[in-house]
Amino acid sequence: MELLNAAAEKYAEKFTTDDNEMLQQIYSQTQLHHPQAHMMSSSVQGQLLKFLSTILQPKYVLEIGTFTGYSALCLAEGLAKEGELHTIELRTADATIAQQNFSASKWAKQIHLHIGNALKIIPTLSFEWDLIFIDADKTSYIQYYEMVLPYLKKNGVIIADNVLFHGQVLETPIKGKNAKAIHNFNEWVYKDDRTQQVLLTVRDGLLLIKKQ
Repeated sequence: MELLNAAAEKYAEKFTTDDNEMLQQIYSQTQLHHPQAHMMSSSVQGQLLKFLSTILQPKYVLEIGTFTGYSALCLAEGLAKEGELHTIELRTADATIAQQNFSASKWAKQIHLHIGNALKIIPTLSFEWDLIFIDADKTSYIQYYEMVLPYLKKNGVIIADNVLFHGQVLETPIKGKNAKAIHNFNEWVYKDDRTQQVLLTVRDGLLLIKKQ
């Protein structure tokens, strides 16, 4: 199911601040050379991540799912002066590309890339997070959420990507494994009185979650 009107998306891009040169290069290189380029955030979504980060000015950011580094660099835009961004990627090939992009950026010393299973890595990171971006395997979203929420600051924000999952969450019945997992995650967060949330229909859906 196609949820996003292509003309509306182009119109949104036209009236959204342009990516800087580095982000444009990463975006275009990923689109040209990566067989799963659809996994990358769109430019409008990237600017939204940057927008939220610059408002929050986080000291500690956690990203679950690095891909080629585009979204991490958007989130890094708002980092506090001594802030750190920790990002986790399962695939070594993608992590290698991401690290090259990070090393070429002005946040090279502030972005820390971890390679491996996020469920094993997250408990080793002893930080109180200001901002968390979840964009990894969909069947683990509830586990990620429960794992990180105790370490999210009061009024800290979690952003979960792909919460519409290509429109499959709207089907009756929901059939796909990932779509079912995402729907269950959306229901789980909605019923959680520890947080407030708003679901945005940007690209494939973003769920903004604020800790009470």
